Amino acid sequence: MFISAAMAATEGAANSEGFFEDPTVWVGVAFLLFIALIIYLKLPGKITAQLDTRAERISSELEEAKRLREEAQSLYAEYQRKAEDALKEADRIVEHAREEAERVGVKAKAELEASLERRRLQAEQKIAQAEQQAMDEVRARAVNIAIAAATSILKDDMQGEKGTALIDRSIEDLGKHLH
Repeated sequence: MFISAAMAATEGAANSEGFFEDPTVWVGVAFLLFIALIIYLKLPGKITAQLDTRAERISSELEEAKRLREEAQSLYAEYQRKAEDALKEADRIVEHAREEAERVGVKAKAELEASLERRRLQAEQKIAQAEQQAMDEVRARAVNIAIAAATSILKDDMQGEKGTALIDRSIEDLGKHLH
């Protein structure tokens, strides 16, 4: 009931007022004029052109970004490869240094052993020389003692008749040994 009363009041108001007094009509007219103005000024084409320009600029920026990304990826891959090569080279250098140190160590050990062997031989030679010298000194001393003893004994025995007989016999033996 309330709805039918409101409708009746609205119809009565529309009939009592004129067509151009209705605000809805003016809003519609203004809208149609606005649309006509937009079409007259070719704003849709301009808007479309600006949007197309902006879309092309965005597209070119995206392509540039894609190209830069691919370039960055290739540079990254190249730097990774260079880093791996550097690590391999460092490993080779370390391995070469290790081998060189081992070779030098073996050489130094061999030289040390050779040096120790030479010194041992020199020490043995010095000991042998010292033994030989001591033996020579002992022999010389023994000879000197024996000569002194023989001289003393002969001095005592060579006196008198006994000494003359011994000399004669030595002279006779000498003749046998020479012929």
